[in-house]
Amino acid sequence: MRLKKGPPDFVLFITTLALIGVGLIMVFSSSAVTANVQFYDPYYFFKRQLIWALIGLVAMIVIMRINYLRLKDLAIPIAIISLLCLILVLTPLGIGAKGSTRWLGVGILSFTPSELVKLGMVMFVAKTMEINIGKITSFKNGVLPYLLVMALVCTLIMLQPDLGTAFVVAGTVFFMLMVAGAKMSHLGALAIGGIGAVALAIALEPYRAERFLAFLDPWKYPSDQGFQTIQSLYALGSGGLFGMGLGRSRQKFFYLPEQHTDFIFAILGEELGFMGALLVLGLFLLFAWRGFRIAINAPDTFGSLMAAGITIMIVFQAFINIAVVSGALPVTGITLPFISYGGTSLLITMAAVGLLLNISRYSS
Repeated sequence: MRLKKGPPDFVLFITTLALIGVGLIMVFSSSAVTANVQFYDPYYFFKRQLIWALIGLVAMIVIMRINYLRLKDLAIPIAIISLLCLILVLTPLGIGAKGSTRWLGVGILSFTPSELVKLGMVMFVAKTMEINIGKITSFKNGVLPYLLVMALVCTLIMLQPDLGTAFVVAGTVFFMLMVAGAKMSHLGALAIGGIGAVALAIALEPYRAERFLAFLDPWKYPSDQGFQTIQSLYALGSGGLFGMGLGRSRQKFFYLPEQHTDFIFAILGEELGFMGALLVLGLFLLFAWRGFRIAINAPDTFGSLMAAGITIMIVFQAFINIAVVSGALPVTGITLPFISYGGTSLLITMAAVGLLLNISRYSS
């Protein structure tokens, strides 16, 4: 298929750079105290995040310039490789920290396979759905195969354990099925089954059950399971309308755990206030608008589904993280795209944006 090529979506590109810029500022601000105590270098986390951002920028530009149809043949290999990496995490090769085993590699060269599997699943689903788009209204031949693949991937992620990422993968596949035209009755059954699976996952693990109870009433468990939520709400509440000022957070002084990763949005709200938080929310909404616009105007089914999947994956994860930080969802341990500290997450997310910008060059 010969496609007419144009410039990439400028608004999406600038929105992405703005989110990354906010992320770099907030990673330094939220981590400087911890980095100075642990590594005697307040710039420790910032420098690493900056390096990953520069690598991600190169990856994003390179991927943006390659015709995305040439990347279609890589969809299944990437999905298989990411699946194998998920399996390797569960072997002695996996690197554990804070009760979870989510990494592969050695030292600073470690990476998180679950981040790769999110993009791999989007590409896999987009490619196979394009081939089987006429069967998507059938549960047995259209929906069930994706349900089985999703269940396998989510089970492997849950074994790490990582409920938050599993939820993002399941939600992304669910909404891609909706975009592809699956019947609402089938999607309703999937939603009910998914709620049941989450409830079972919570019931089978005591720490998840404790987190859920703490979510219902965090002040009943102020010194353990409810501590993180309470400190996060203190941070957001202290920010007021315009915040305490950049770098002036109190919660980052070892009150709020994971202040530069999962709960960085709380520090952002504390330092930049409601207006700063609203700016970030607005950037993600702008990202969603441009992403779905690209999906609607894509020249083929594969491009449309992949653009929708990437947009859903990033925005849905952002929604979950912000909901957790604000106490609207139980603590799940998931990062805020572009903003939170994490090399693998930033690199894969920027590569995914490169694909989205790539598709935008061929959209009408």
